[in-house]
Amino acid sequence: MQVRTAVITAAGFGTRFLPISKAVPKEMLALVDKPVIQYSVDQAVEAGIERVILITSEGKEAMESYFHVLPKLEEALEKRKHAKLEEVRRVSRMVDVVPVIQAEPLGLGHAVLCAKEAVGREPFIVYLPDEILLGEPSATKQMLASFERLGTSIVGVKEIPKADVERYGVVAGERVSDRELRLTHTVEKPKVAEAPSNLAIFGPYVFTPGIFECLESIKPGAGGELQLTDAIDMLARRSTVHACTLDVDRFDAGTPLGLLETAVELALRRPDYAPHVRTWVKGLAARI
Repeated sequence: MQVRTAVITAAGFGTRFLPISKAVPKEMLALVDKPVIQYSVDQAVEAGIERVILITSEGKEAMESYFHVLPKLEEALEKRKHAKLEEVRRVSRMVDVVPVIQAEPLGLGHAVLCAKEAVGREPFIVYLPDEILLGEPSATKQMLASFERLGTSIVGVKEIPKADVERYGVVAGERVSDRELRLTHTVEKPKVAEAPSNLAIFGPYVFTPGIFECLESIKPGAGGELQLTDAIDMLARRSTVHACTLDVDRFDAGTPLGLLETAVELALRRPDYAPHVRTWVKGLAARI
């Protein structure tokens, strides 16, 4: 079955970005000239996704508004023959965005569960917008290709240094191809000596609707939250779940320093910014 729906989990308070996140959702902070959230949406649309279910919360209406048509703005840009007119039009019409409120911050698993009614009985892809994953083909296309071939829920993973496993959820399983594993179980933030692998879960995720039953069955974990990793572990024990090792570069835009580093990395990949940024970085390095 074709994956037509994406879920973007973006309801958190963004406390690491306070005080700016008090007024501006962290997902709307700029990475060069686009907000963080658009990088996920762009990938989804490019891969054929038709609608985005945006898991949001009170006070974060700016995310939804960003994808609305603004006739007065477009009219003003058109009169001035502004170079950004077509991009503004594209953003406003690129995909159908369906907002769903997560009333309480009860964890990533709960955020995905909030999408149950909007998703319906079809497979869907989940994005964590802080994770900027860049490659060719995109992380999304790699995940969807695995889903089309295997027909099961798929978890996006990447190899990390063994010493870093305590910071992530990691997967264990039996290899079925060079890049894919059939999951036996997952472990959240294991001790280095106890980690079953160095394959960390970063997403995206492609889920069949069976994930919702698992999310409704698991008990709250750390901090009283529903952990998505626990639901994936349950799903893997009940049915078949695979992990796909993604061939992408990963950037973490979930902290102020990470956002800054990601912005520089992305600017260096842009022909319109790269020459100036490269000169600036070399000059900066010389001064320090």
